[in-house]
Amino acid sequence: MSEDTVFALSSPVGGAIAIVRITGSGAYAALGRVFRCKNAPEHRVMNYGHVIDSESGETIDSAMACFLEAPATYTGEDMAEIYIHGSRVIAKRTLSVLSRFLRPAEGGEFTKRAFMNGKLDLSQAEAVMDVISSVTEQGARMAEEQLAGSIGSGIKDIEDRLIDILSGVEAALDYPDELEEDTVSALGSELAPIIDKLDYLISGGNAARIFREGAAVAILGAPNAGKSSLFNALMGTERAIVTSIPGTTRDTLEETLDICGAPVRITDTAGIREGADEAERIGVERARKAGERADLILIAIDGTKPIDEESRALIDAAKRGEYRKCLILFTKADKQGFGTDESCAEFAPISISSVTGEGIEELKERMAALLLTKEAESALVTNSRHIYALAEAKAALETADAAMGTDLAAADIRTALYALGQITGREVTSDVIERIFSRFCVGK
Repeated sequence: MSEDTVFALSSPVGGAIAIVRITGSGAYAALGRVFRCKNAPEHRVMNYGHVIDSESGETIDSAMACFLEAPATYTGEDMAEIYIHGSRVIAKRTLSVLSRFLRPAEGGEFTKRAFMNGKLDLSQAEAVMDVISSVTEQGARMAEEQLAGSIGSGIKDIEDRLIDILSGVEAALDYPDELEEDTVSALGSELAPIIDKLDYLISGGNAARIFREGAAVAILGAPNAGKSSLFNALMGTERAIVTSIPGTTRDTLEETLDICGAPVRITDTAGIREGADEAERIGVERARKAGERADLILIAIDGTKPIDEESRALIDAAKRGEYRKCLILFTKADKQGFGTDESCAEFAPISISSVTGEGIEELKERMAALLLTKEAESALVTNSRHIYALAEAKAALETADAAMGTDLAAADIRTALYALGQITGREVTSDVIERIFSRFCVGK
């Protein structure tokens, strides 16, 4: 438990209510210095009173406050919360009074203290930030499940089984003549279901990262192919500037779209051609880079004209497998002379009209089918760090399975246990902890 007491504003200012949170052994005394009420604050009792400037005696605000006694708190320490009006001025003055005798909390310090005091394992602590930063309902649901301990409990079951296996292997090390041969021969059957479980978690995690980190979709095409109109149609708003002048879009434009619960970042790009000037050339280069990074490419082709050289080059790249996933769209389906091209038949192209909305829902369904899988929807793991640790554990156990002696097998099983401990925090190093909590916001 930390020795010092810290405070922070734990809610956005500017709303009806702002919350000031204090945690540490001095929380009760700190509350008494800035908050006056009729009776002394009791554990888990909401009290009405006033926030006071302890030096001048001036009343800052009428407020509610409560005291929460350790260990039954979020951080595992004594905590106090003051509920003031959401005025920026009032919040600033309250924090200023507290700063005279308390240290302001660092980003993520409340959750870090919860982890250090055993109130949360590391996977749950990371899930706190995932809940805060989630932008879709599905992403929030997955983060809430992880916060509830779904990952930690699953990993603990695997760890318990590995410890049982390791104890048998170490017994064989002590009595090699009697036990080693049987232990080594049985190791494969014991490790196989664990390896299968890890493989299941990894494959599901790789598919489900989209719900946590989002998917990148880039719209590529020649100038005036209807990219910006398509972008606006997907967003449901006039976000991109649309004109009949080739090269209107000179830079990438990005917005996030919710597709089946997953945050999908749609990027409108400059028309790909040999630019007429330096600005347009930079835009084209950024378009190409967006295409290289994208999880899915939407190739927009003007369906009222024969396929031009730029569009043909994009189609050929798709046929060569240069993009991870690709959909071909023939735009301007509402205009006279519209048609598709048989050379793209293998991609099952979609006819699109950004004016009438034709093909837009089909496009979203096709995007969802390519980006989301059943494994993703049922996955327990979404965090890239966790997936990497699981992969390390799996590799170590596969090596243990192939080991010719109990000494080597024991070392590999310990490596696997260490990797799994990186997820729950059982074996995590201080620099990893600092790196994880550095992305947290102040007040959480």
